Amino acid sequence: MHVLLQKKRKKRSKWVKDWKLNRNFSDIQLLRELEENNPDDYRNYLRMDSQDFKLLLELIGPKIEKQNTVMRMAITPEERLIATLRFLATGRSYEDLKFSTCISAPSLSYIIPETCKEIFEALKKNYMKGVCLNDDFSQISDSDVKVSNKP
Repeated sequence: MHVLLQKKRKKRSKWVKDWKLNRNFSDIQLLRELEENNPDDYRNYLRMDSQDFKLLLELIGPKIEKQNTVMRMAITPEERLIATLRFLATGRSYEDLKFSTCISAPSLSYIIPETCKEIFEALKKNYMKGVCLNDDFSQISDSDVKVSNKP
C-alpha cells in the first residue's frame, strides 16, 4: 500500500537547462554594450556607474567567488553582483530574474542574500552609521524640538 501512495519521481534528463548554460545572452553582454555606448542607460540599469560597480566588485568579489567544479562552471562574482543589484533596483522575483541572468531561481535565492550580506559588510564601516544609543536619540529629539519650535 505504501508503494501506491508514493509519487513517481520524474527522472531528470539534464542537470541544467540548455538555455541557462549559454550565458551569452544574459545581463553581462547588455551591460558591456551599455558601458561602451550608453553610460546613462548603464547607470539606470544598475543604479550606479561603471566605476562604482567595478569598485564594489573589487571590494566583495573575492568574498563571493566560488570555484569551478568538474560538473559545471561557477557563477562569476560579476554575475552574482549584477543579479543582486538588479534585484535591489527592480524588486523583481527570482523567477523573473532567472530569465535575464540565466541563473536558476533556487541559485538566486542563495546568491542574492549572500551578496547583500557582503555588500553590507564591505560598506558599513565607511558609509553606514552604527546603532544609535539613547544619548543619540535625545540629541536628535532636542534638535527636532529646536527646529520645529514644538515640545
